[in-house]
Amino acid sequence: MENLADYKKNRGKRIISKTGHVEKIIEFIETHRQYSADILEREARCLSIQFPACLCEIGETDLIAGEMSHLAVGFAPQHNNDMGYYLDTALLSQFSESDLEKLKPYLDYYEKETTARKVRLNYPADIAEALPSDAYTDDSYAAYPLYRMSGAQLDFDKLIKSGIPGLMEIIDNKIKTDDYCPPLLKAMKSVLITLINVCQFYETMARKMAKKAKPGRAAQLQKMAEALANISQAKPASFHEGLQLMFLYSLLSGAFNYGRLDVYLGDLLTADLDKGTLNQEQALSLLISLFQLIVIRGNTWDARVIIGGRGRRNEKNADKVALLALKASAILKETLPQLTLRIYNGINPELMEAAIDTINETAVYPLLYNDEVNIPSVSQAFNVNMDEAFQYLPFGCGEYVLSHQSFGTPSGIINLLKCLEFALFNGIDMVSGEKRGLDTGNLISYESYEELFAAYQKQVEYFTAVLARQEALEYQIAAKEAGYLYYSLLYDSCLEREKAIFDGGIKYRGGTLESYGNTNTGDALTAIKKLIFEDKVITREILAAALTNDFNGYEEIRQLLLNAPKYGNDDDYADETICEVHNHLCKFTKEQADKVGLHNYLIVIINNSINTTMGLYTIASADGRKAYEPMANANNPSGGADQKGLPAFLNSLVKIDSGIHAGAVQNLKLSKEMFAAHKDNTIALIKTYFEIGGTQLMITVLSRGDLENVLREPEKYANVMVRVGGFCARFVDLDPKVQQEILSRTLY
Repeated sequence: MENLADYKKNRGKRIISKTGHVEKIIEFIETHRQYSADILEREARCLSIQFPACLCEIGETDLIAGEMSHLAVGFAPQHNNDMGYYLDTALLSQFSESDLEKLKPYLDYYEKETTARKVRLNYPADIAEALPSDAYTDDSYAAYPLYRMSGAQLDFDKLIKSGIPGLMEIIDNKIKTDDYCPPLLKAMKSVLITLINVCQFYETMARKMAKKAKPGRAAQLQKMAEALANISQAKPASFHEGLQLMFLYSLLSGAFNYGRLDVYLGDLLTADLDKGTLNQEQALSLLISLFQLIVIRGNTWDARVIIGGRGRRNEKNADKVALLALKASAILKETLPQLTLRIYNGINPELMEAAIDTINETAVYPLLYNDEVNIPSVSQAFNVNMDEAFQYLPFGCGEYVLSHQSFGTPSGIINLLKCLEFALFNGIDMVSGEKRGLDTGNLISYESYEELFAAYQKQVEYFTAVLARQEALEYQIAAKEAGYLYYSLLYDSCLEREKAIFDGGIKYRGGTLESYGNTNTGDALTAIKKLIFEDKVITREILAAALTNDFNGYEEIRQLLLNAPKYGNDDDYADETICEVHNHLCKFTKEQADKVGLHNYLIVIINNSINTTMGLYTIASADGRKAYEPMANANNPSGGADQKGLPAFLNSLVKIDSGIHAGAVQNLKLSKEMFAAHKDNTIALIKTYFEIGGTQLMITVLSRGDLENVLREPEKYANVMVRVGGFCARFVDLDPKVQQEILSRTLY
């Protein structure tokens, strides 16, 4: 197998020329305008223009077909910070002035029609006042909107069992008369025809390439062509065909998560192995090819492949795929896909042992999720029965969703440390000097810790309520603009109800709110409670001055704050405050669901480096953190604050209630020495953590000095990978501030 860097260089080129691209943009926009009165037919016709036009050539070593290069306009559930009908200004900037002049009259119409813009235009005045227009604005707010319909976990099992013809048959059986086809069903059939056209597009390409290829490569391309031909007219009959159909459907649907791979492919792989039509080495090559395409497709914060877990049929068959996936990840050693293993009592010991070995080899994968805790927690948090909770799947940076039953797009961000800043300074953002929070008083005015905490809670509740309404509004606009037809086809209840996914079709329409600064906020409140209101060693006036001056001239005060009790040391005094912060945030957020018309609205405590970004716009905090420095990662201790050893660190983690949120990220840096010299003890410690209530671990395995070596000789250590939070990256590729935050974490 070639090096992935070479693989990337050898990728296929764009199928259509720049001129062709311009023509497709015009055709897409004209179609959008022509069918504006019928959103379902409009979407189906626009997708038929988008595909296969935006697809790329088969790569020189691919065993699976499928790669996309987006048009500058198009339809996708999530595209950058956009949703539905998008306009990619970065891609437009690559066109010549003459092309842009030709496009101008069309773009003048279309830029007013993008879905995210319509969401913003529909903000009531109070939402517009509380939120910036864009999550990625270079400014300091407590809350930000995100525009996306993200986190789909489609029913790929249904896709593989039915195939395209089977889905067509299901739709036909819903049509009650010969002379009328309901608009949704008609549009669904149209997008399935587009999928067939894409299969045939790649089949034709593979056959043409085979004629010019050397014998070995020609045979691979012929097999690919046969697989593509078969899935265009029948359900998948082999592991190869199952992989191919799933990935093409993912591309066209815009879904960036690949579900329970071992469940929907286990029976096909077993049948191939039993018949002798495929051996282990060939199956591994196919899976590596798929994983390479996932890498090329990108989306760093997503691309989950789930293996293991309760609720799988034919576990022995599924485990064959799971073991193969672990081996593929170990060989590839790439940042994607985010291979995720759900562990449980009674898991195949071979699978668990292979997972531990793979973590050591890859440094980051697989991510471990504990079904014994997560299934009952999901049942409680989502208000669903245990059978439904068996189908929880992580997506993105660590949010949970019920596979093909619920949707929980994370469309908002809250910075708890900024909310505390507002509470300390009467709603004033101390970075911009503008009033962006509520009038709740200031640090000097509070006579008790309880009064301060109540003011902080009011700030949090204000922004949380706004973000819940913004989430509901996104769904409303999404439903008015499109049917999200590929999603609707593979989500429960949509066909039964004959309703599009966001227009009453989905069983559980929920949402998630990303929270950041949780740990710093808890530690800051702990320090204020102890040092100001209990021990009275710092006055309120001095702390306010120290924070506004970034501790310049107040180093002694900072040391007192740094030495106050900290979360991550199994210290009940500090951990109780973290739990108070957590419980208030999660419970209030959950209460918003009924108020805004969602089935659930839940906090996710994740990290996609936003803890670092938000730190850049947050002043010094009472936990001793300097201004504009990164905040702690997810619900982990602040870097270096966990000083009582790994068992104490893990004991603090399990005190946080897992039954009131929709996912949390636990990052852990372990040394290779621990795995090499104390492997059994390390495994026993991880096992104990899960037994006492641990939900999840994202482990980075490093030799001591690895990260410092990257900074000194980046070209020599370019392949060192780390968990940033809910995603991983090569350390050398990260922003220096993010590198700093990761370096600050304790290496055990």
